[in-house]
Amino acid sequence: MSENKKTLQEQLSYQKKNYYETASAEEREAIFAYAEGYKAFLDAAKTEREACDFAVNAAREKGFTEYKFGDPLKPGDKKYFINRGKSVVVFRVGAKDPEEDGFRLIASHIDAPRVDIKQNPLYEEGGMAFLKTHYYGGIKKYQWTAIPLALHGVVVLKDGTKVELRVGEEETDPVFYINDLLPHLGAEQMGGKAAKIIEGEQLNVVVGGLPCGDAETGDKIKLTVLSLLHEKYGMCEEDFLSAELSAVPAFRARDVGFDKALIGAYGHDDRVCAYPALTAVLDNDSAHTVLAMLVDKEEIGSEGTTGIQCKVYEDLMEEISLALGANFRKVRARSKCLSSDVTAAYDPNFAGVYEKMNSAILSCGTALCKFTGARGKSGSNDASAEFVGEIRLAFAKEGVVWQTAELGKVDAGGGGTVAKFVANLNIDTVDLGVPVISMHAPWEVVSKADLYSNYRAFLAFMK
Repeated sequence: MSENKKTLQEQLSYQKKNYYETASAEEREAIFAYAEGYKAFLDAAKTEREACDFAVNAAREKGFTEYKFGDPLKPGDKKYFINRGKSVVVFRVGAKDPEEDGFRLIASHIDAPRVDIKQNPLYEEGGMAFLKTHYYGGIKKYQWTAIPLALHGVVVLKDGTKVELRVGEEETDPVFYINDLLPHLGAEQMGGKAAKIIEGEQLNVVVGGLPCGDAETGDKIKLTVLSLLHEKYGMCEEDFLSAELSAVPAFRARDVGFDKALIGAYGHDDRVCAYPALTAVLDNDSAHTVLAMLVDKEEIGSEGTTGIQCKVYEDLMEEISLALGANFRKVRARSKCLSSDVTAAYDPNFAGVYEKMNSAILSCGTALCKFTGARGKSGSNDASAEFVGEIRLAFAKEGVVWQTAELGKVDAGGGGTVAKFVANLNIDTVDLGVPVISMHAPWEVVSKADLYSNYRAFLAFMK
């Protein structure tokens, strides 16, 4: 091919670029260094409460202070707003007039699929003590059996004291377990549909097997568990009624592959976007007012007091506007948002459900999804061409490696994000996030290059 034709092809055609191939030696070093901080975040933040605490501590280290409704604000202020300990908004007040410039928002979620403990959970049977569960979010239930689990959460005791549990993460900790059926007796099980291999009511977590010597009759193993909980946390069985406990994978974040280009971990969806959103605001020095909104409950529809549909986030933006003497309606109309949630990475092992030309390819950068939804774009925010064009220009200016993406074939399924709820406030919004292999599994995989690309995209957006 002649040099002129090659140049013409480069000018006129679109082709995704592998970020590792285009990155300089210094940039590759930055990609791998940034991933180390992210892995530490994953190991520290396996629930939304822990992710919120991590974000607050990171913000404090950077000189951010807590904001409460009614507090005065001025350009240059660095603040964080905590919502019930399970979501947090970290923001900087810029010098630009918010009525003319609006806010720059990045909305990510910090909850992840898991197995929650029921309110009356503890029982004994077959020489074992179990906790009954109710799974949270969209999972393949069979994937949660026969793996080591940790218990995380809080318990409010009958006297009002709140205690925290985090058991199964240290080498000296016990872990927990959900039984599966041995293949020798599994012919009927394996002949059924995958959705029915394990039923929801079979996701019972093994928590003990030692009988209590002081018990005279019945439920001796259960009594051992209760005795240990009482000794360490002051709990009695009734205290489960006011508890939020979750079973999460006890795995640590690890490099994947001989070249360590990928990361395997629990909770990439959506902490792989939440961490770059947080660090971008902490590292940002923009004239815009910028907010990283790290929210809860996306996996079950963004409901409740900590999900993005709660009025508290709109109230916060209005309070910031009022403190700066701005008309909130004008601010909303000028604001822009990246709804940063993960997308499905093309997987050649399951190529039949993807449309490759419009799927995200691993290590080709953060993925912009003009629309999400299911089948006929149901439940989607379909971003305008003008706003997508604006984002393209910002990324080109800053040299961000990115790609377009769609969540599988048109009629293969689909999914949604928080984008439509932000867009309903009259804020231009588009989805942008990291491609994930094995999304919603107990252990997911992402590329370090895509993680760092997401961070750089946020910095470009905030400029």
